[in-house]
Amino acid sequence: MYVAVKGGETAIAEAHRLLADRRRGPRDLPALSLAQIAGQLSLAVDRVMAEASLYDPILAALAVKQARGDMIEAIFLLRAYRTTLPRLAISQPLETAAMQIERRVSATYKDLPGGQLLGPTFDYTHRLLDPDLAGEEAEPETPARRAVSGEPVMRVSDILDGEGLVEGDGSFGPDHVAGDITREPLDFPMPRDTRLQVLARGDEGFLLALAYSTQRGYGRTHPFVGEIRIGLADVEIELPELGFSVPLGRIRITECQMVNQFKGSAKEPPQFTRGYGLVFGQSERKAMAMSLVDRALRADEFGEDIVAPAQDQEFVLSHADNVQATGFVEHLKLPHYVDFQAELDLVRRMRAEYEAKRAGQAGDEDAITSEAAQ
Repeated sequence: MYVAVKGGETAIAEAHRLLADRRRGPRDLPALSLAQIAGQLSLAVDRVMAEASLYDPILAALAVKQARGDMIEAIFLLRAYRTTLPRLAISQPLETAAMQIERRVSATYKDLPGGQLLGPTFDYTHRLLDPDLAGEEAEPETPARRAVSGEPVMRVSDILDGEGLVEGDGSFGPDHVAGDITREPLDFPMPRDTRLQVLARGDEGFLLALAYSTQRGYGRTHPFVGEIRIGLADVEIELPELGFSVPLGRIRITECQMVNQFKGSAKEPPQFTRGYGLVFGQSERKAMAMSLVDRALRADEFGEDIVAPAQDQEFVLSHADNVQATGFVEHLKLPHYVDFQAELDLVRRMRAEYEAKRAGQAGDEDAITSEAAQ
């Protein structure tokens, strides 16, 4: 147990007041509203929602504000709040093929059924600071909006699958019950549906580093971005009394289908393999990293040697969660006075024994030298 030192309560209360003061910032400026944060810092809000496993932009904006912009602290706050919520129903699998697309790009085919749609992206901007953003901004022009047909748009994977050039989507049996990492401890080896849950709320930086490692030879990915989609997808639940699903609303998601290293054998023709990523909000870097790591973790399915960190289930999935990682690292700054004093005492006693032994050895050497001189 960690116990505050005498007088710690007063110091902690003062630290909280100082934190509130720093969070408020200069008094001559208006306080940030949650609507401003959710609307203008939406990518930060999207990351908090994804890694906290709770889709609520206003609550995520509140967490960002309370945490003073510390992403992991905000994720921790929102995830803690999530544990207080009742579970009312389990939604149906998202039909991402029918999402209302805001951005859709492919690195494998130039001409796609439904077309490429750049959407809001930094991909084609110069990485130069814009001084115009430092002052009062002029209202940007309203972007032209493409009419949305609402019709499902064929996926790149469907094109390849039509020729048998990529592995199928796969399916679970009718009795399959999806795992739930929020209620069940991690158990290895872990099925793919549960692995994807862990990756979906894993730390973006950790997954990005692992994904990068696979591209540098520490995992057999050899990736091509089949397709990235960002858009609004319907969330539905099935009501037993009605016998069919009803929509609850829409959420913005990012989906990435990665086309990876092909496999084949004497009995099976060669075909590409896949990696998959899906996260809340607009977060294509995270979705891409997730899809690369997903493919790396499937090494055993394809009979590949597990030689790299990104291919090791236990290593990846046990360390992907930034809330767990933060707790374990940051607990080191809490009082460890008793532990340290015990180890300090042990080191002192070991040093005393070491010095006594050396002194004894030196005495024996002097005696031997004296006898030799006589």
